[in-house]
Amino acid sequence: MSQTDYIKSIAKFGLENNREELLRALNEFIEHSRKTRKVNFALQLQSLIKENVKSKSSSGMFAVGPQTYRDKRKNDELNDLVLEKITSDYSLDSLIATEKIKEDLQFFIKEHQAIDLLNTYQLPVSNKILFHGPSGCGKTLSAYILAGELDKMLMVVNLGSIVSSKLGETSKNLSNLFRNAASENCIIFFDEFDSLGKIRDYNQDHGEMKRVVNTILQLFDYLPQDTIVIAATNQLDMIDEALLRRFDLKVKLEQPNKSQIKELITKTLKKSPFKVKYKKDLNDIVTLGYGKSFYLIQKSLINAIKRSLFNLKNDKQDFFINIPLWKKLLSEKN
Repeated sequence: MSQTDYIKSIAKFGLENNREELLRALNEFIEHSRKTRKVNFALQLQSLIKENVKSKSSSGMFAVGPQTYRDKRKNDELNDLVLEKITSDYSLDSLIATEKIKEDLQFFIKEHQAIDLLNTYQLPVSNKILFHGPSGCGKTLSAYILAGELDKMLMVVNLGSIVSSKLGETSKNLSNLFRNAASENCIIFFDEFDSLGKIRDYNQDHGEMKRVVNTILQLFDYLPQDTIVIAATNQLDMIDEALLRRFDLKVKLEQPNKSQIKELITKTLKKSPFKVKYKKDLNDIVTLGYGKSFYLIQKSLINAIKRSLFNLKNDKQDFFINIPLWKKLLSEKN
């Protein structure tokens, strides 16, 4: 079917108030968009439906995702363990990092693209990777990049639901999560992994957390080679040493240097008609941004673009960023 056919079906079933067929058509359109590389649009449409689910949860009108995807998510208890399952169209070109980091990630990707070859020679496949470093320096983006390069669904873990006050419940939740991810060939993504994998202190009574770490160690040891776990933390020293040893690759991401700040600005401006008028202004911004995270620098730039856009008197005016405004935004602490 063409995109036009999907839209006609959605309109038809919507006007007929045929909820079941409308849902089926929407799910098929989402899947069609994802397969035709319109991933962002598919995600936006999926999020739109999910917002409707939240507002009409009592009616049970909508279920989100393609039919095959929904069937695998019938277990409500398991669904609570996952914040989101998303696809990604990010690639290594999106990453601003040292050449060493890019080479390490490229090798990790190649291992999974050549998993059959490695299995033929009985060679292990790296499938556990830990990103660590200060907040806002690309840990989550790196997870999206791996998901995009490997064309796998990213399962974002809901730590708030994983951890339970009931004895043994957290370990049970983790086991269910890993089993589900393996069956669906998803990437498991733990953000703030230090909250789960804390150092086991045998001098204090933290029996439940010790059991949790032991469970993760066991799940890591028996993880299928084609199932990937990505963890991120900005508190590496809080993670148990035995868990750290289980990761095949540990990648330290840091705040950008001046050349990386310039690269970030250049890549961000490529998506916008706005530009920096003078080279001196760009150099001033780079100097001011040094010591800040990728996230804060890009956030200040995007906000400066939006405010500059609102201040345009007409669409024929030159699209130059308001530099004093940008500097003010970049100097703010939040």
